[in-house]
Amino acid sequence: MSRRRRVEDLVEEYLERIRPADPAAMRAAEERQAALTKPAGSLGVLEELSVRMAGMTGTCPPAVPAPAVVTVFAADHGVHAQNVSPWPQEVTAAMLANFAAGGAAVNAFAKNNGVDVRVVDVGVATPVDQLGIVHANVRPGTRDLSQTEALTEDEVRAAVAVGFELAESLVRDGYRGLLTGDMGIANTTASAALIATFTGATAAVVTGRGTGIDDATLAHKTAIVEAALVRHAVPATEPLKALQAYGGLEHAALAGYILGAAANQVPVILDGVIAGAAALVAQALHPAAVDYCVAGHRSAEPGHAVALKTLGLQPLVDLDLRLGEGTGAVLAYPILSCAVRALAEMATFEDAGISS
Repeated sequence: MSRRRRVEDLVEEYLERIRPADPAAMRAAEERQAALTKPAGSLGVLEELSVRMAGMTGTCPPAVPAPAVVTVFAADHGVHAQNVSPWPQEVTAAMLANFAAGGAAVNAFAKNNGVDVRVVDVGVATPVDQLGIVHANVRPGTRDLSQTEALTEDEVRAAVAVGFELAESLVRDGYRGLLTGDMGIANTTASAALIATFTGATAAVVTGRGTGIDDATLAHKTAIVEAALVRHAVPATEPLKALQAYGGLEHAALAGYILGAAANQVPVILDGVIAGAAALVAQALHPAAVDYCVAGHRSAEPGHAVALKTLGLQPLVDLDLRLGEGTGAVLAYPILSCAVRALAEMATFEDAGISS
């Protein structure tokens, strides 16, 4: 069997396994929330979150999603040649070495919150063979989306499969909370194009400053995104073609990772704008995939708020973060755990002998 045939079969297999959140478990969670020793609604978003967790896992009360792991998918982008970022592309590989050595922000946050870290080279342009990470490089960076399609159909499917297979492997290894991370210079340009495609927003609305570009570079970057949207004109009903047009390899892998989590009824905490763009792809491939997504935070990138609105997700943290790496997802993980513990461990009025 050819690699392409196997990857096509894998995509269909995962999509067929995804089911909407369990309505019976969600009703049971709502009833339990109403019986806990607190005023109704007093835990705000945490109550809804615990109900959603019951629906994801099909149990009430759900278990705490532990152990948890944040997976940092890394790749480079050909559009970097258009000077959309002041940072050299080699920074992607340098940061992978930093992740592997435990020196990045996501490593510090993950250590504090009891989350493991996995780093995946899915498309880094600079060779990183010497690093102790997951090596799944589909190609060394995408092509320039402003000049041609960023990826071929086979490359898109291969990158999506990387995410599928890693999610499956992590769940098989016992992980019950999957968190998204990313690394890639110029990846917010591809994100803006993807978000515009799936939300209908303009390039001006969804394109942000990324690593902190000045006004002139932002205007140039926005024009690049706008021209690419016109050039490729991919409809929102063609998610794989959108990945083919704009990339990136980390977006494709993240979409597969999200679908893999959903296929295994495991929650996936989204990080920022890169994960938001990937979640839009996953939702377009299977609408029920978003039932398994938790928005870790609201990025300072303007496109992220647009993506979250379309996904129907409320972020748990809003701290003006725009680092990526998975930092926002890791910060949100204890909040998700607390929501689940409250539902599972708080006494009911009956347990406490209190008249409701």
